[in-house]
Amino acid sequence: MTQTATTTPVNLLGLSRSQMEQFFIDQGEKKFRAAQVMKWIHHEGVDDFSQMTNISRALRDKLSHVAEIRGPKVVYEGQSSDGTQKWVLEVEDGSFVETVLIPSENGSRRTLCVSSQVGCSLDCSFCSTGKQGFQRNLTAAEVIGQLWVAQASAGGRMGHDDGRRAVTNVVMMGMGEPLLNYDNIVPAMHLMLDDNGYGLSKRRVTLSTSGVVPMIEKLGDEIDVALAISLHAANDELRNTLVPLNRKYNIATLLDACRRYLSKSEGTRHITIEYTLIKDINDQREHAEQLVEVLGDLPCKINLIPFNPFPHAGYEKPSRNQVMRFQAWLYELGHNAPVRTTRGDDIDAACGQLVGRVKDRTKRAERYIKAVQLDAS
Repeated sequence: MTQTATTTPVNLLGLSRSQMEQFFIDQGEKKFRAAQVMKWIHHEGVDDFSQMTNISRALRDKLSHVAEIRGPKVVYEGQSSDGTQKWVLEVEDGSFVETVLIPSENGSRRTLCVSSQVGCSLDCSFCSTGKQGFQRNLTAAEVIGQLWVAQASAGGRMGHDDGRRAVTNVVMMGMGEPLLNYDNIVPAMHLMLDDNGYGLSKRRVTLSTSGVVPMIEKLGDEIDVALAISLHAANDELRNTLVPLNRKYNIATLLDACRRYLSKSEGTRHITIEYTLIKDINDQREHAEQLVEVLGDLPCKINLIPFNPFPHAGYEKPSRNQVMRFQAWLYELGHNAPVRTTRGDDIDAACGQLVGRVKDRTKRAERYIKAVQLDAS
């Protein structure tokens, strides 16, 4: 399909390698042009075709009429005292999403937490994003655009002048449930892994899910990335309350899907169990014992995440001593379980605090506020 002057320009930012090759074929060009343009976009951070000096002037001029390279608009950028950075990004419909870059304490890793949806449809009871309602899925360009923005903060190029990468790891743990936006998330992750894209190791790209079992099965056939499971409870009764999706896909069904996901690789995949500790809800010895029992022989790592309170949450953060007790119980039962250090508190960038701004078609936020006001009266 050949573009005309009246056709909306194609945004090349979110195109995978195969999609980019097809774009150039449709333009009557050789498909090797795809690799050239991808490197300019993703390696060098270039969004102006006139700067792509290894492409003929005629093709550059043609591209300026039929295509564009357009990332989300940055409306806020904040830096925490601990080095964490947060961006609020405006997407196509005027909604806001948030993305966070978290440096490790020794500076060797810079992990970007990427959003997949405007809001979230799952309504997990302890998550601030879930209380905002849901607007829509992000496009592949809006997903990869978060990595594009983070890289731009390092001068626009894939690496710093001293050879360090601007972003070393990506976790799909921001706003939204990635597996409910499968058709946009998977092409974006392919771009993250592609050497003509961001060239990340498959062990350094992680998708976090609350447990959309059929899509875990599909994911295992299409891409090789790390998987994180937002479990947060080890019995169905409690998880039904914390993660309502559990009523559709219970813990046993979810963990069976995890085992099959691992079985589809040659030992290269790994699974992390995310467990948010909430005071007096899931932080007692019995909960630790249940967790170890339900995981059984599943090869996995457990990450403990102290709950990050937000207004009217209805839950509290456990004391540091209680968190350490829970960790010790797991160790005694045979599991190492690192505690995720809270980062970016002073800019509301900590886990579970991303809210953005959602044009809430579900009216969930409105109902939530009314319920809180009723309880307070």
